[in-house]
Amino acid sequence: MSVLDVENLTFGYGEGNFYEAASMRLFASEHAVLVGPNGAGKTTLLKLLAQQFKPDQGTINWAPSIRIGYLDQYATLDGEQRVEDYLHTVFKPLFDKEKTMQSLYEQAVNLPEKAQTRALNRAATLGEELLEDNFYQIKSDIGKVVHGLGLSMDLMDMKIKHLSGGMRAKIILGKLLLDDTDVLLLDEPTNFLDIKHIEWLTKFLKEYAKAFIVVSHHEPFLQAIAETVLALESGQITRYKGNFDYYIKERALRHEQQKKAFNAQQKLIEKTEDFIQKNIVRASTTKRAQSRRKMLEKLPRIQAPRSSRTYRFNFPYGRSTGRDVLITEDLTIGYSEPLVEPLSFVIMKGEKVVITGKNGIGKSTLVKTVLDYVPALGGQCQWIDTADIAYFAQESDLPDQLTPFQVIHDAYPKFTKQDVLRLLGQHGIDPDVSRRPIGTLSGGEKTKIRLALLRHQKSNVLIMDEPTNHLDAAAQDALQEALIQYEGTLILVSHDQPFYQSICDIEITLFETE
Repeated sequence: MSVLDVENLTFGYGEGNFYEAASMRLFASEHAVLVGPNGAGKTTLLKLLAQQFKPDQGTINWAPSIRIGYLDQYATLDGEQRVEDYLHTVFKPLFDKEKTMQSLYEQAVNLPEKAQTRALNRAATLGEELLEDNFYQIKSDIGKVVHGLGLSMDLMDMKIKHLSGGMRAKIILGKLLLDDTDVLLLDEPTNFLDIKHIEWLTKFLKEYAKAFIVVSHHEPFLQAIAETVLALESGQITRYKGNFDYYIKERALRHEQQKKAFNAQQKLIEKTEDFIQKNIVRASTTKRAQSRRKMLEKLPRIQAPRSSRTYRFNFPYGRSTGRDVLITEDLTIGYSEPLVEPLSFVIMKGEKVVITGKNGIGKSTLVKTVLDYVPALGGQCQWIDTADIAYFAQESDLPDQLTPFQVIHDAYPKFTKQDVLRLLGQHGIDPDVSRRPIGTLSGGEKTKIRLALLRHQKSNVLIMDEPTNHLDAAAQDALQEALIQYEGTLILVSHDQPFYQSICDIEITLFETE
């Protein structure tokens, strides 16, 4: 039985549509993954399914009483709320029931005998209901999810505003996993997760008794969880009933069949148009030519198969530096309290260094401290005076209301229109996307715009904080090659071990203070 039916879905922003009369179904307990290149509309489709957007045409029908859980890593949270209180909102009715029970017990002490008996009986009934709802298992369930995602129970008393971007994304995911929804819609749940935590999430989803649709660029993860693949292809949602390996093989076969059919049709069109041109003006053959013209007008056109997108990332090198580029001595990082032991290290000219450590340990804080965005709690940090630093932050600060074209043109005012479009195109942003507000773009598209901003910024020190988040495989490969080719000093923050191991020769691992 299907829990979701999508029929004739059309949706777009201004010029061009993501989907053209697309249809799909999701069945009860079905484990599906949604795939497609950056900008194909995966995040947009999840927002449509979560009823955050309305389709331009077509229908999205959920089965009655279906509860949907949607992972939005950009959700606005109350920064003053404690992490524990945020996670407990999933179980609010049960916690409210516990408060009522405790209040009845407290009130019963001072009540007359009959009223006291009624209060105690009511409290006992509530206690039995809490037992039936496994209320006293809740803390254990929260602990399992918190530890499984690589967080610590020490975070429970922290305010959300003090969390790193990765920790914040994890508690949003954690709350969603704790909720008893009928369908999970997860957009890039592996962002900020280390390998062992991806393994935990993989096991959780494989054992999940209900349905989900997951978007991710982490192929081993997709291979492990997919029973059905929904592929965004040429404005349609194509269903592949099988695992991810089946999808890869079947897609290649369909691509080859489409290529042959397209080429055959193009030959037919060319031959028919040549016949029409030669015969339309001759009285003896004009009717035949007109008939073939009508045939061509009615002929359903086969679209050319889309080839894999290519990217041209580059980070230009400027002037040379001296030997010791960055020196730290007993550098203490953190906010009110130190996050890690004091750090003493030297990064030398031309070295490629990766900073690793579990989420929330302070990797981004270290970067912001050496850049003097966050004050150090102690110790010293000194850059060589010839350092020209280009910085890619973990979180995007692009203005939602501007377009990619406006952002690039503002950064490089001497660029012509063609220069701007060429630069964006090299980074995977098509002309139609370049005219859309940034707030409507996917995470991968936003990342590519920020990479484009660095294309003409000469540097001798490049600092990149989790640059692969949201990027598809082809873009990650291009970024990896560009970082290998970079001639300056590289400081990279990454949790993606296969990505950074081929780039960096030095690793600085952060550990918690004892």
